Amino acid sequence: MLNINSRFLSVKPRAIISAITALAAAIGDKTSATNLEYSPQFNEASRYTTTISANNNLADIYYPKASDLQSGNYSFPIVLLLQGALIDKSFYSDYASRVARYGFVVVVPNHFRPSPFNPTSPPKLASETSQIAAVLSQMAIENTNPTSPITSVVDTQRLGLLGHSFGGAVGLSTIADKCLTELLLCREPFTRPKELLAGAFFGANLRNPITNEFIAIPNDGIAVALIQGDIDGVALPERAQSTFDRIETPPKALVTVRGANHFAITNVNNPAGANPDPHTPTLDRAVGIETIATWSALFLRANMLEDRAAYDYIYSQQSIFRNSMSLISALS
Repeated sequence: MLNINSRFLSVKPRAIISAITALAAAIGDKTSATNLEYSPQFNEASRYTTTISANNNLADIYYPKASDLQSGNYSFPIVLLLQGALIDKSFYSDYASRVARYGFVVVVPNHFRPSPFNPTSPPKLASETSQIAAVLSQMAIENTNPTSPITSVVDTQRLGLLGHSFGGAVGLSTIADKCLTELLLCREPFTRPKELLAGAFFGANLRNPITNEFIAIPNDGIAVALIQGDIDGVALPERAQSTFDRIETPPKALVTVRGANHFAITNVNNPAGANPDPHTPTLDRAVGIETIATWSALFLRANMLEDRAAYDYIYSQQSIFRNSMSLISALS
């Protein structure tokens, strides 16, 4: 398992990878330059839509596109992406496709919930902990259904979580094994599944917004990465730091993406229906999505699959940025 307990990892777009590689050589980093590049295992991802039987959610399923998918002896872990509040699943298609290309089956449901404040209003899009068991059950069905595009290629014993904003808070509470009904993250008791191995969350924190208390996360060694835009005007960067400090055991990482606001993960800025971020991103959208997806996927691969190359990538980046933060800041 990856054992990162760094207080700060900083992410740079692909454009400066060559500069970072040169820097590694200059400071005597022992990791070879090639370890700083880690491309997806698959060139493309496919997608289909199905219904989650347990809760009737429509879900988009992304998986690696391979000509020998049914004959190549593949076994892809499940990754559930928990959407941000009021954000349709379609806005995560670029990000989910990118993660899937690293060798995962990525499930992106649209989960509607009744408003606890106005029961007569139409249900709204918002994640909750009950989705996790529902998706695990559905993936077992998909894996044994001969008409499913992913029949026999799903590793149903390995589960990772991704999440954005409110969905990230749901994921963090799941890893903490806490049903936080007061925060609207959970409506019924649940048990953290044994299949859950890691989570990577963008623009997310775990706190009580009334008391501003940050909640302890006894993760029992489940790997957690917080990926945070440095100009996020919705989930403030200092809240990610406070949440990171309350993750009790490594592996854990806090990754900052420069020039990214709260919606750097979605196909468009301030997607329809969402509460907008007042800050305009300065990072190119395609570069931002690629950067967030790469860190998400590699963190999951390192911790779910014990992928040494993914581990080396993260470790070398950690070493470089920790030892040359002022130079990296200057390159921003």
